[in-house]
This record gives sequence, C-alpha cells and structure tokens, in this order.
Amino acid sequence: MSDRPASVGPLEGVLVIAGRELGNYVDSKIAYVYAVAFVVLANSIFMNEFFLTGTVDMSGFFDLMPLLLPVFLPAVTMRLWAEERKQRTIEMLLTMPIRPGQAVLGKYLAALALFGLFLLGSLPIAVMLFALGDPDPGLIFSGYLGVFLFGAMLLALGTFLSALSSDQIVAFVTTTVAGFLLVLSGDDRVVAVLDGLFPGAELGTRVYESFSSAPHFDAFVRGVVGLPALVYFTGLSALFLWICALVLERQRQ
Repeated sequence: MSDRPASVGPLEGVLVIAGRELGNYVDSKIAYVYAVAFVVLANSIFMNEFFLTGTVDMSGFFDLMPLLLPVFLPAVTMRLWAEERKQRTIEMLLTMPIRPGQAVLGKYLAALALFGLFLLGSLPIAVMLFALGDPDPGLIFSGYLGVFLFGAMLLALGTFLSALSSDQIVAFVTTTVAGFLLVLSGDDRVVAVLDGLFPGAELGTRVYESFSSAPHFDAFVRGVVGLPALVYFTGLSALFLWICALVLERQRQ
C-alpha cells in the first residue's frame, strides 16, 4: 500500500487552502494594509471629483477601477505561489492529499475574499449618494458587478503568473503590465495610434474588439449586463486558473 494520504474531497481541499491563505493574510497584516490603502485612495479621489461636479452617481468611482486595480491586485497575488517557492513550502503543499486544482482554487478564493473587503470599503459612497439624492440603483449594481468581474479576472491572471515565478517582484510587475495592457488597449488614443501604424490591418481596432477588457467593463458601467462581457471575464478567469493548475500539476509529477 502507498504511504501517500488519500486525496480529500474537492470542496474540503479548496476550503482548507482558502482558510490557510486567509490566515496568512491576517497574520501578516496584509489584509489591513491593502484594504485601508485601497479604500482611502479610491474614496479620496472619488470624493474630490464628487465635490467638484456634484453628480449623484458612482460612475466616477467605477471609472477609477481600471487604473487602480492593476496596481493593487497584483500586490495580493504576487505572493500566492512565488512565496511558496521562496520559503520552499511548495513541495510540501504539492505532496499534500490535495490536488493542484484544489490548491489553486483555494488560494484564488482567499484573494477574492480580500478583494471583496476592498469593495465593502466603498459602500459608504453608495449610502451617501442615496442619502443626498436619487441615484440609479441599477447602474450602481451593474458597476459593482463589472468591477468584481474585472478584479476577479486580474486575480486569476496574477495567480497564474505567480505560479510561473519564484520572485514576488517579478510576479507583481508582470501581472501589473499585463493588466494595464488589457486596459490601455481599449484607450481611444492607443487604438488610433495602432490603426495609424498598421492602416491596412486596423490592428488597434482588432485588439480593442478581441483582446481589450475596456469595452466589456465600460458596458457594465453604462448599466449593460450582456452575455459577451460575462463570458469574457468569467472565461478568462477560468482559463488562467486552469492553466495555473496544469503548471502546478506538471511540477508535482
């Protein structure tokens, strides 16, 4: 008989890893530092714009997210697997009676929970707007949904890139660059420059339509919850996590 412990149930394994990772966030004070920094920065920028314009909606807050999240969320994911390699604990984790896919999903859910804490810190903005006026609740809901899905995709991307690196800084930089590429490829100026450089191929327009996250995120901010945007964000998130699990499965063998 093999001395290797039998695999635990799928959900049990995921919850074990998620609990372990959340404990690490709390013990290292990362959760508090990231949450406070994100909430203070995002809310401060929004409140400054709110007092200048007096517009009773959250579109200004949601428009900030594509610029803030590619910086904050890689700081959450950079340590997920790179730190395991640095501390030489990845071998122990991969020999536990838990499949790599369970470990990936558990770490991802812990990062997603921390991201949810970020978003909870912005709820006073919504409360204030409803106290001051009559904002559209549908727009606020769709905007939050777009932010959540966009952040979930960045977390999945960061989880995957962290699994490829043994250095947290490298994982942070590559995830940040990749995140900004997804965002800036939807900027009108970038699209115009690429179209100008490759007029026959309309490279900028093609990248915007098939690669960029900008049109899908903007749809949520406008209140449009469409199937293409849902498939884009959830599909890429699932793809990054699946590839990450494959990478770790090979390392386990």
